[in-house]
Amino acid sequence: MDAIVWGVNHKTVVEGHRRISTPVGVLKVTATAKGISSILPDDDIPLTADHQPAVLDRDKISEYLKVAIKELTDYFAGNLTAFSVALDLQGTEFQQSVWQALMQITYGETCSYVDIARKIHRPNASRAVGAANGANPVAIIVPCHRAIGKNGSMTGYAHGLNMKRWLLMLEKDAVSIKS
Repeated sequence: MDAIVWGVNHKTVVEGHRRISTPVGVLKVTATAKGISSILPDDDIPLTADHQPAVLDRDKISEYLKVAIKELTDYFAGNLTAFSVALDLQGTEFQQSVWQALMQITYGETCSYVDIARKIHRPNASRAVGAANGANPVAIIVPCHRAIGKNGSMTGYAHGLNMKRWLLMLEKDAVSIKS
């Protein structure tokens, strides 16, 4: 990541947004003047027939949005393992510590909520880690899909288990192909 702006309860001014069609559905990417502030599923927009990433909005787009769309397109093509787009993430100090820990999980790997709780020096906070994981506003770039249950089980995901499975399989397949 080139830059991450971590903010606690300050007002975020949205600069613009774009919707892109991806293999996991339409994603709405939102940016502020400081970076990408959210990437969330947009269930109101239908997928394109070929599931190719395609910009669906025609509003003015910032440089952050251009970079994010390019990087997401490359990620879904299996050609990107680490994002560099600037982020503007708003959350509590605890949420931010969890999101920082998530960003340290290597592409193609997984980590349990318990492991993350230990990593942030809150060993008894695995449920709170799960809640912070679910509040992650920048899905995929902050890889909350890489967090799983302690026994390796597929646990809840704010955007649905089908999306989580798909993202983990994409990364697993990309890693095995390059090995």
